[in-house]
Amino acid sequence: MRYPDVRRDDTVETVHGEAIADPYRWLEDGESAETRAFIEAQNAFAEPMLAALPARAAFRERVTALLTAPTRGCPWVRGGRAFAWHSDGQNQPVLVTADSVDGLDAEPRVLLDPNALSSDGTVAVTMASVSPDGALLAYGAADGGSDWRTIRIRDVATGDDVGDEIAWTKWNSAVWLPGDRAFSYWAYDAPTGDALTDEMGAGRLMRHEVGADVADDAVLFSMPDAPRMFARHWPRDDEWFVLSTDTGSSSGNDLAVRRHDDGPDALRQLVTGHEQEWNAVGIREGLLYAVTDDGAARYRLAAFDLATGEQSTVVPEHPEDVLLDASLTATGLVLEYSHDASHRMQLATFDGLLGDILPLGDGISITGADASERSSTVLVSTESFVDRGTRHVIEVDGARLVSHRTLPTPGPAAPAAVTQRIRTASSDGEIVPAFLVRPEGDVGDQHRPTLIWAYGGFNIAMNPGFRAVLAAWVDAGGVLVVPNLRGGGEFGSDWHKGGTKERKQQVFDDLFAIAEHLVATGVTTHEQLALHGRSNGGLLAGAALTQRPELWAAVLPGVGVLDMLRYHRFTIGWAWASDYGDPDEPEAHAYLRAYSPLHNVREVAHPPTLITTGDHDDRVVPAHSFKFAAELQRAQQVAGAEAPVLLSIDTRAGHGMGKPKDAAALEFADQLAFAAHHTGLDGQLRGGLDGQLRGGLEP
Repeated sequence: MRYPDVRRDDTVETVHGEAIADPYRWLEDGESAETRAFIEAQNAFAEPMLAALPARAAFRERVTALLTAPTRGCPWVRGGRAFAWHSDGQNQPVLVTADSVDGLDAEPRVLLDPNALSSDGTVAVTMASVSPDGALLAYGAADGGSDWRTIRIRDVATGDDVGDEIAWTKWNSAVWLPGDRAFSYWAYDAPTGDALTDEMGAGRLMRHEVGADVADDAVLFSMPDAPRMFARHWPRDDEWFVLSTDTGSSSGNDLAVRRHDDGPDALRQLVTGHEQEWNAVGIREGLLYAVTDDGAARYRLAAFDLATGEQSTVVPEHPEDVLLDASLTATGLVLEYSHDASHRMQLATFDGLLGDILPLGDGISITGADASERSSTVLVSTESFVDRGTRHVIEVDGARLVSHRTLPTPGPAAPAAVTQRIRTASSDGEIVPAFLVRPEGDVGDQHRPTLIWAYGGFNIAMNPGFRAVLAAWVDAGGVLVVPNLRGGGEFGSDWHKGGTKERKQQVFDDLFAIAEHLVATGVTTHEQLALHGRSNGGLLAGAALTQRPELWAAVLPGVGVLDMLRYHRFTIGWAWASDYGDPDEPEAHAYLRAYSPLHNVREVAHPPTLITTGDHDDRVVPAHSFKFAAELQRAQQVAGAEAPVLLSIDTRAGHGMGKPKDAAALEFADQLAFAAHHTGLDGQLRGGLDGQLRGGLEP
């Protein structure tokens, strides 16, 4: 196969005594004419092959139907008004409001329609925070998939913007301050170079008064000498300002407090060292409640006496389940747990006496929740592999459930499927579980084309959830496997840390164990097994591809972190050292070099590979995918391998957040059709594929 010509130069950098060749470093300049020509050539090469895939059109139709089916987000209430994100097929969901939660369905009023912010649906609202009195909305608009956003303020009563505009903000949501006319936000200086690739400088936590000149905004927290520091003000309280600071995406954090009237210099540290996690969740009667892994790998609920700084345990660590979060109601606590990677909720008194378990169903993920210390109503949204979403309205009295009802969900049901748990021993003997989802009626008596979708990092859990790209695969007759690899957050902080830094190889070994188990137990064969992962999951896919190419019929790394020796030199990449380690340190360089996908491409035959990215990705910059694809194509050609290595680049997209549904449908269809073709799924269904995909489709 003749791939596009890509220039290789003689760039070599000596790092910790080792000469590291980087012949495609020029591709890091995303705006150069040569890089733009590379993008055009790769897309021109990939598109005809993707267009020729037999199942592409059918998958695009099915994914589009799933993506555009009506959705209703978890409601929240502020100042007696209800709010929620609704979608009836638009590229971007719409924020609606009403006088009551039931009114959101019966008589919603559109408060903010992101689809009206651009002609092509590529401007997304990535942050929305309503003031506690329900009068003002602070929202962040992001263009073309960028993490950069501009904050604007909207009057809830009139639906009009009030004119405030704050540029160059990222990450934090706006948190309203006492009086409901000012909020905190996290900001940076305007970039002087390439806003999509340059390493982030020092940020600062700011205070904005609605209607005031942004230039006059006050600094609430800043450490210019420590640029690799984040801070956020949370939770909201009328008396106390709570500051959380951390240095990375999944590192520990510190907590400090002061009274609002005392000013920024009066901060008093409650926790120092950035060693454990302290998720502050609320304040009541002088106690600050926080979920922590301090002395509790499965987390506990602690409380700080704000008068003395003394800490106590309110809810101790559970013997099996992981405490994920907690909320305060007017009469008690709501605790969110993970049990074997599925979610449950339980009530408790303020002093930690456990009460009723809420009837949310089995095998579900909690996708949204709203509780307030001023109310006894708890609003929850859940989903699963076979449920597109359910909204729950719950009345509580302390640790006792008073009533529970669900709100109707419009649109078609999810594709019928059966979910089971499988488990196998990894390379070190640890048992690693996975969800296995089969089409309804498939009894597992024959090998089936199988797609593994995995992540394994940053304390992020892979729970049961409804995703159009995965549902369409099962709907077409494929088997879906979602492993709970180390590095994730399914089983507590020890499980997470067991897949970080020098232990990152264990994540890949966990994946290999699951893949081999699927073959050994007859679920599938190597010739029918595809792997897909995004972001850190793209790293997982890249490492699996370069380490064990024989395992896979197809591999699909999406927006992946693939250059582990330079990931920290772009935008926010340095924050990932909490999981990966710092390449500037000799010890970390050694283990990163050992598995970095870009630096471990061998001149051997690799399986069919589809690499996807967006040229506006300012989180995992597209140079990762550009360089990896160029090197993999070169190696594939040298090896004389016929399997295609394709790079597909969306030229109006970023890391994925806020991506228009029509663009997402095309990307997902390409990935599914590619995996289906190379695992034999389209061959098994050819002739009846359109009918199978359309079955039960119409609302």
